[in-house]
Amino acid sequence: MTPTSAPAPAPSPDLAAVPDAELLRLDHQVCFSLHAASRAFGGFYRQALKDLGLTYPQYLVMLVLWEDGPRPVKAIGERLHLDSGTLSPLLKRLEAAGLVRRERSRQDERSVVVELTDDGVRLRERALSIPRGVLAATGLSVEEVLALQETLGRLTAALGAADAPAESPKG
Repeated sequence: MTPTSAPAPAPSPDLAAVPDAELLRLDHQVCFSLHAASRAFGGFYRQALKDLGLTYPQYLVMLVLWEDGPRPVKAIGERLHLDSGTLSPLLKRLEAAGLVRRERSRQDERSVVVELTDDGVRLRERALSIPRGVLAATGLSVEEVLALQETLGRLTAALGAADAPAESPKG
């Protein structure tokens, strides 16, 4: 049995050769493709997380705490790219549900540390099937998902760099 090679990727068009009117089409907007995929993920996660009693943003916070352990609110926000105005109400709801506890840091009174309660730790066991369900629902292979994550990581970094204010020369 001889290995077969994957078909060669289609050549990338030179963007300068593509008319502006064509680039302006909705179906050619990367942002729209990402928006549509995000909405589809949102719907999937709404159903998948219903039995856990979590929203998708709450699930993300729980993932950080399950992975990293107790964390300052600021570190959670940085990891999830969320500001404190979005994160604080989320954490209050998780605390009211008995899944996390928030306490002022003994080392720095300005910092609030979030840690899992016993119920929060136990919820992890019930969440173990979620990633496999997501992978199955995508219809993509593990390799395709990893490649997509890598591409999206590069896209996020590039857009973050493009959005960053240019450093003004010191003078």
